[in-house]
Amino acid sequence: QVQLVESGGGLVQSGGSLRLSCAASRFTFSEFPMSWYRQAPGEERRMVATISTTGITTIGLESVKGRFTIFRDNAKSTLYLQMNNLKPEDTAVYYCMRPGREGQTAPMYVYWGHGTQVTVSS
Repeated sequence: QVQLVESGGGLVQSGGSLRLSCAASRFTFSEFPMSWYRQAPGEERRMVATISTTGITTIGLESVKGRFTIFRDNAKSTLYLQMNNLKPEDTAVYYCMRPGREGQTAPMYVYWGHGTQVTVSS
């Protein structure tokens, strides 16, 4: 069974930085695109950023462009999200997600981590 374990969340002041990690196991990490999602209270889960197997990145939220960077270390089977200049509106649970090998996001292909809480105080 695919395992995705996020870490690195916490409480940070506005303007601060955090780096989230997602340790992946039980599948060949380098062969799959990966994504970060987030879900704030009362809101839908939304895609933050995606990275392809070759390192091509896509930012899914306009509000985080220029502040968040997604990257991966295939040798360590780990996905990262570097978050700079954090704002209170970035407060959410952040989830690591593995889609299908070709990026399919139908439920039958998708695996989620348990999530890590990020709280940004003003």
